[in-house]
Amino acid sequence: MSNFEHANFPRASFMRRFGAIIYDFLIAVAVYMFAGAIGFAIAAVLSSVGVIDVGEGDLAAAISEQAWLSNLYQAWIAFWVVGFYVWFWSRGGQTLGMRAWRLKVQHVNGQCISLPRAITRFFASLLGLGNLFILLNKDKRALQDTLSETEVVVLSMQANQLKNWNGV
Repeated sequence: MSNFEHANFPRASFMRRFGAIIYDFLIAVAVYMFAGAIGFAIAAVLSSVGVIDVGEGDLAAAISEQAWLSNLYQAWIAFWVVGFYVWFWSRGGQTLGMRAWRLKVQHVNGQCISLPRAITRFFASLLGLGNLFILLNKDKRALQDTLSETEVVVLSMQANQLKNWNGV
């Protein structure tokens, strides 16, 4: 899918991206907590049926003390947090914070980015630190923009409206 009209919008500044990062960070914390609660519930069920041996201690202590269980639990949570960004970026180019700030991640021709490109973009962002590269170049491209061959543009109010946007 592509929307070549979006190819003509200006690239986003550092401050505008930072505003969206703050919004999305709050949502990512909620996703982290929800995934943690679900993961803990799954561990509790597995413990009650005898799949996981927690010994004499409580489940939280068993998760933190058993390396394999702790690593699995943290991987579960990371999967959902990374998934939050990757899903929104690959399904229309906007997280909820980006939508509030009228930002969209896309290929330079306006095309939506693919799932593998969204994953590359997430890890190349270095948890948001990649945006500091915007301050070093006049093209307003962050590290993740360059490495994933994408850009973040500022949409007009009309283009950001869902009825005109159609996810492309």
